[in-house]
Amino acid sequence: MKLALGPVLYYWQRDALFEFYERIAAARVDIVYLGETVCSKRHNFRLEDWLEVAKNLAASGKQVVLSTQALIESESDLKTLRRLAENGSYTVEANDMGAVRLLSGKSFVAGSHINTYNPQTLALLAELGAQRWVIPVEMSSRMLADLLACKPPGMETEVFAYGRLPLAFSARCFTARHYNLPKDDCQFRCLDHAVGLTLKTREGQPFLALNGIQTQSSSVYNLVAELESMEQLGVDVVRVSPQPFHTEKILALFRQRLDDNLSGPEAAQQMAHLMPDQACDGYWHGRPGIEQAGISI
Repeated sequence: MKLALGPVLYYWQRDALFEFYERIAAARVDIVYLGETVCSKRHNFRLEDWLEVAKNLAASGKQVVLSTQALIESESDLKTLRRLAENGSYTVEANDMGAVRLLSGKSFVAGSHINTYNPQTLALLAELGAQRWVIPVEMSSRMLADLLACKPPGMETEVFAYGRLPLAFSARCFTARHYNLPKDDCQFRCLDHAVGLTLKTREGQPFLALNGIQTQSSSVYNLVAELESMEQLGVDVVRVSPQPFHTEKILALFRQRLDDNLSGPEAAQQMAHLMPDQACDGYWHGRPGIEQAGISI
């Protein structure tokens, strides 16, 4: 299986992004996804900057994929989407059906936000040009096995295997609302929350993470102990979602697992102090997503 690094889902400072990808160029990761997938108001990186980073990563031997926004809200968003679709150098990950339409006839990746839950949708995406699909984060291993039994020939499968789960999007900015600010004058408060703003229940239990217009899980989805079962199912790529600290260490642990140099329990134990919150893996086991059903971390 190949190891992929997903797009940065949070709003980081410009210098921090450049420095982060300079380090990733030296990491043992096969595929790197780049681009703003959450909010078009995050302007620290422009498309030209992403293309510059893409060029450097490709020179280091990485396969680069440019990711599109999941929620298109304006003509300027559409303009950026068209430029991505027509970049001519890199594969594009489509995160909404508008992007799929623009990429039809080209080779592309169908992102998890396409919500592919049946063989008919998977076949349609393959017919339109998808070379790889990312399973919805809520999909269980049993559901995946059923779907892979009908997988179109040549279609690769990718699983979101580490990170706070990207669950939903809204036209309303939850981070701005938290600060009693309008969305159009959010003052870029997402910059103050490098891994999102934790939302707790009335009992004080961390439940969700607010990331601008995106809602995430508070718990960190971690399938590092499930790589053998994924390989048996026919999964081709596992994805790690970046965090501001320890991403290279997380990638290194996944690489050791893929190289059979580390057991699942050992990797899980070493990750325990590297995560921003407790682990979960419930969706993979067909249970509530917040649960830790496999190896305890």
